[in-house]
Amino acid sequence: MQNPAAVSSLNSSNPARDARLAIRSGEHNTHTGGVAPGHVQANMVILPKEYAQEFQTYCMLNPKPCPLLAVGDAGDPSLPTLGEDIDVRTDLSGYRVFENGKEIEVASDITSYWRDDLVSFPLGCSLSFEEALVQHGVPLYHRQRNGRPATYVTNIDTAAAGRFNGKMVVSMRAMSAADAIRAIQITTRFPNVHGAPVHIGDPEAIGIEDLDYQQFGGTPPQMRPYDVPVFWACGITPQIVVETVKPSFCITHLAGRMLVTDLLNTDLAIL
Repeated sequence: MQNPAAVSSLNSSNPARDARLAIRSGEHNTHTGGVAPGHVQANMVILPKEYAQEFQTYCMLNPKPCPLLAVGDAGDPSLPTLGEDIDVRTDLSGYRVFENGKEIEVASDITSYWRDDLVSFPLGCSLSFEEALVQHGVPLYHRQRNGRPATYVTNIDTAAAGRFNGKMVVSMRAMSAADAIRAIQITTRFPNVHGAPVHIGDPEAIGIEDLDYQQFGGTPPQMRPYDVPVFWACGITPQIVVETVKPSFCITHLAGRMLVTDLLNTDLAIL
């Protein structure tokens, strides 16, 4: 298993492309947290063209969980506005493949599934605002354990668009009250990567009965007596939507395994 830090330290003028090549070759086959620091990473949804307009509208109506970074052309696995030589069929270290809303495979390469009618939707990822939080001295305990934030399905309805609807998924970070206030101030500047939290405090108020149960994995939370849970909208939300709507075919990223882009996190910040 490749250490993310090893990928990050490659000597190149384009560490994001180096990371993609390492993933493409199978050298890096785990989560992408800590890979190519400073670069935007993207969640991914890939759908047949017949669903594309509805899903794009769904994203526009739900910018918190589904902040669109780009829209691919049908049948084209490249995303030139996001980076040099991107191939969405090979450049994520994990994919989930769905048919009629049911997962049929977890794969590290989706070339065999690619079709001329598939459209790629890269979505902003919380790793971008996490970098800003760390830079401003807000501790993130899952990173200290080389893990991912805890994620949960909530009772929060997303805005429907045509056939697309479903509950919001959130990621949670435990913080002191003072750090939570700072986190709100910092992440508000990043609306293209989920922005400010959607909820703070009582998990049951948004339908989370047990913080230790996480449908999509992540590092179990370690709450100090004075911590509060802070919840951000999460780019895994479309995977719940796919299970609800049951499109004939869909591919998403595997949780924590993102597309590393050439964009810089600072490019997305609102000053």
